[in-house]
Amino acid sequence: MSSEIQQRKVDHLDLCATDEVAFRDRTTLLEEVRLVHQSLPDISLDELDTTTELLGKTLKAPIVIAGMTGGTDRAGEVNHALAKIAERRGYGFGLGSQRAMQREPATAWTYQVREHAPNVLLLGNVGVVQARDYTTEVIAKLVADIGADALCVHMNPAMELVQPGGDRDFRGGVDTYARLVKELEVPVVAKETGNGISYEVAAKLHAVGVRTVDVSGAGGTSWVGVETLRAEGAKRELGELLWDWGIPTAASTALSVRAGMSVIATGGIRTGVDIARAVVLGATAGGIARNVYKALQEGGPEGAEAFLDGVEQQLRAVMLLTGSRNLADLRTAPRMLGAELRSWLD
Repeated sequence: MSSEIQQRKVDHLDLCATDEVAFRDRTTLLEEVRLVHQSLPDISLDELDTTTELLGKTLKAPIVIAGMTGGTDRAGEVNHALAKIAERRGYGFGLGSQRAMQREPATAWTYQVREHAPNVLLLGNVGVVQARDYTTEVIAKLVADIGADALCVHMNPAMELVQPGGDRDFRGGVDTYARLVKELEVPVVAKETGNGISYEVAAKLHAVGVRTVDVSGAGGTSWVGVETLRAEGAKRELGELLWDWGIPTAASTALSVRAGMSVIATGGIRTGVDIARAVVLGATAGGIARNVYKALQEGGPEGAEAFLDGVEQQLRAVMLLTGSRNLADLRTAPRMLGAELRSWLD
């Protein structure tokens, strides 16, 4: 693996352990999903059902530890630790881009978490630009070598424009998704990287057979911001201007559901209340990346588990207070939407 890619992976982990890479002025707009309190829920907290079906597997709670990293020793340690947690808790687990693994097979171990998480819903990851240029056989091997249940094919044009040495040719994306949906034996998930998925893009993807998206909307980690902090000169100036670029997570979730997609709502999901709001908008699950990574860095596996305990408790509290016995009830719970979110949806 080139020293440039390896250094980029290290930089990403270092930067994402801080709050320097958050969106500055744009929020997820999940705060504009206001749920109606029910004083007589007529249910017990112990009887709530938080299970959900995602990509052919049952999750004990609608939570995915979203894809972040891979390709270096440190990244491997993070992946193995978080995969163990996802296995114990019955969550989904996503890996970072497998581009490093394809270039240098010796790094494969940093992505291979099945021995620690034999039953987890495991999501592989490759960029759509790289997938366009790889044969389906090469991509199928990346999937098979980690035992993935599905493959996230990520879109990241804004990030690439700022990244030193980033891609500039984004042609052929829709055709690439169509080919992979047809030729791979596992489901293909269309994933953004911090800028959200529009209705138009979701509709194009649905038309070629994609049925699940990870919206990775604006309001959480700005991957444009991550690359801006690594860039110099004109690219840094461009990154400063585009730092808050994107579709807020709440809007992207609702618009993707409108286009017929099953949605993993990622991008600024910090609490169980955020996950509840995403479910109200139609999401199948919520994905958390930077905050669970920060909890792991600060408190080890016990710290990450404590953080996730809190997330589940918060989700269950909202379910009780809206009179929702299960996630299907929560999706139909009375709600009010704020003006900016309604503008996006209009």
